[in-house]
Amino acid sequence: MTAPETPAPGSPEDLENAAGAEQEHLQERARKAQKILEHPENYKVCEGCDSIVTARVATCPNCHGYRFESAPQAVIAQAKLLAARAQTTLRAEDLF
Repeated sequence: MTAPETPAPGSPEDLENAAGAEQEHLQERARKAQKILEHPENYKVCEGCDSIVTARVATCPNCHGYRFESAPQAVIAQAKLLAARAQTTLRAEDLF
């Protein structure tokens, strides 16, 4: 029994897999943004790192900031912005 071959870096298969993963990532971000857009009053935007966090937190889990913008229109604008692009920052769970 042989192990399945993995595509060589830069091969058409590898590029196709990367494109598929990127598309999945953007779809997941869009799903999360939709949840936020349905109830923006339950969230706020960290002024330190622009992450969207739940309204109940006292400090940002990503940057440990403590200043937030909680206006629903600010949350909506940030959710739309973040849903339209790939993640560019590290999250706390990325570090473990």
